[in-house]
This record gives sequence, structure tokens and C-alpha cells, in this order.
Amino acid sequence: MSLANYLGIRQQEISGSKVILTLPVTENLLQPFGILHGGVNAVLAEEAASLGALARLDKAHVAVGVDISTHHFRPVSSGTLTATATPDFVGRTTQTWRVEVRMGSKLTSVSTVTLAVRERR
Repeated sequence: MSLANYLGIRQQEISGSKVILTLPVTENLLQPFGILHGGVNAVLAEEAASLGALARLDKAHVAVGVDISTHHFRPVSSGTLTATATPDFVGRTTQTWRVEVRMGSKLTSVSTVTLAVRERR
């Protein structure tokens, strides 16, 4: 089972120009103070960016994460998160995606994810 499946991440839209994922916030995703663990935002962002990057590549190539920066703006303790990823830069050997995570209309985190494009082995 993949980490995305284990956490409950659901794919809503996947293309080379936009990815939308949702994640119901459960007790298993909360840190001891009752709010969403910050690492969950990073996992959600990397999953969204990776799916978008892969959608832009042919079958001979893969995209692998090399850097992620996540800024947390609001605490979340329940509900469903929606992550929307869009490409900032798409090159021959790297891609950088911006991922906004929202609870309803409220921005909860923003991540920048850089991926390296490699030949599939």
C-alpha cells in the first residue's frame, strides 16, 4: 500500500497543468496537540507535484523529489483538505510546482516542490 493510500489521499484531477487532491483529516493525522501534523502537508504537496510532473513526462522518464519547502499558515484539526498543484517551471531536467492547501476557502499551507527528471530504469 502506498503512503498516499494509507493516509487517505484522493485524486480529484490530474493533468500536466493542474493536480487536485483531497485528504480527510482524521485523528491519525493529528499531532499530540490536536492539530494536523505539519509533515502531512508536505506529503500532500509532494504527492500532488509528483503526479503533475509525471503527467508531463513520457513513459521513459520519472520525476523524483529533490527539494520541498512548506509554509504553514493555519492550524487544522478536522474537515477535508484540498491541495491544488500548478507548475511554476518545467524544464528538461527539473520541474518546480507550487501547491496550495486549503480548508474550504482558507489557505492553510503553501509548498514549493522541485523534482528532478530522470530516465526510468
